[in-house]
Amino acid sequence: MIRTTNVKKGRVDLTETKCVDEATFIKWNRRLMPKYRDIVLTREAPLGDVGLIRTDEKVFLGQRTMLFRANPDLLDQHFLYYTLLGPTAQAQIRTFGSGSTVEHVRVPDAEKITIPYPDLAIQRKIASILTAYDDLIEVNKRRIALLEKMAEELYREWFVRLRFPGYQDTRFIKGVPEGWEIMPISALCAEIRAGVKKKDMADEEIYIGLEHIPRKSITFKECATADTVDSNKLRFNERDILFGKIRPYLHKVALAHFSGTCSSDTIVLRSHKRLYEGFLLFTVFSETFIELATVASKGTKMPRADWAFLEKLELKIPPSHLLEAFQTKFEELFSLITALLQTNRNAAKTRDLLLPRLISGKLSVEDLDIQYPPSMQDGTEEQESQSKARHV
Repeated sequence: MIRTTNVKKGRVDLTETKCVDEATFIKWNRRLMPKYRDIVLTREAPLGDVGLIRTDEKVFLGQRTMLFRANPDLLDQHFLYYTLLGPTAQAQIRTFGSGSTVEHVRVPDAEKITIPYPDLAIQRKIASILTAYDDLIEVNKRRIALLEKMAEELYREWFVRLRFPGYQDTRFIKGVPEGWEIMPISALCAEIRAGVKKKDMADEEIYIGLEHIPRKSITFKECATADTVDSNKLRFNERDILFGKIRPYLHKVALAHFSGTCSSDTIVLRSHKRLYEGFLLFTVFSETFIELATVASKGTKMPRADWAFLEKLELKIPPSHLLEAFQTKFEELFSLITALLQTNRNAAKTRDLLLPRLISGKLSVEDLDIQYPPSMQDGTEEQESQSKARHV
């Protein structure tokens, strides 16, 4: 189910979704089956977010969302998508949503959004330019996911399955490899509670809220700035591990590749030594740690993890040479991931600068020799056969 929370920053993010049985799926899609490259608009909470469906998986729209599919005789689907992301369409959406306690766009109003457009050849050139940036971002996201999987699998192979280098020649005593130690997690790290007042934060400094901490990911993909916060927060440093302190967010864990401020409902851990970082990160990822944090949560309305309890968790700690070997491999993957993230940030920034100028026609593409990629034409024939029924 695609909910409003799955639609953000031009994308439909399906990493955290709710699923239904087949009967419910058929019932919800009885009028129209969402498909690859359909456009989703959120009508409320939040208002006006736009995303492009980039999967062939079976999906359906939850409440407070709308689906757009272009009339192929008039509009290129990708041009429509970028137009809805642009300032003109977004201003209309905000206007429709004003005047109520909770900003909300009614379906009849959403159908009144006006779309200025040039001829199809120009639309396709514009779409091709902007799609090139988005395609690069999507490819890099898949590469990042693969690199993260490689790092996690290496950790599991060495420290969960205990098939580390040289394990064949290692004696095991009551399930513990010889040379390993049983120590509390506090032997590897300490909790950092460096409070900072709102007045002492620079507006442009990086801010990480619980919504920005990914689900068991090596590092952050999103962030905000401190000018968006209105209360006291915590400081964290580059290479600190952050995870959600509130029970619904205990699965949110990441290693910072920058310094900044974060939500006071975050636990910030700092390794005593660099060689502990990779091992510690995946330990905090583990179901054992999350389950313990859940059990040790205190409070009734919003239970919070208690580090005073968690720091006593006993771990099988490998010898230094194994930790160093793992950290070396982890650092290689971490460097590749952060480089790809920077590439994506640069691509997104360039796309966002180009989008309003291209959509408005201020930046002409008429004389550019740009070929419309075949990959962007999937489903055109089907769209044309249904164009009379589904016009924008």
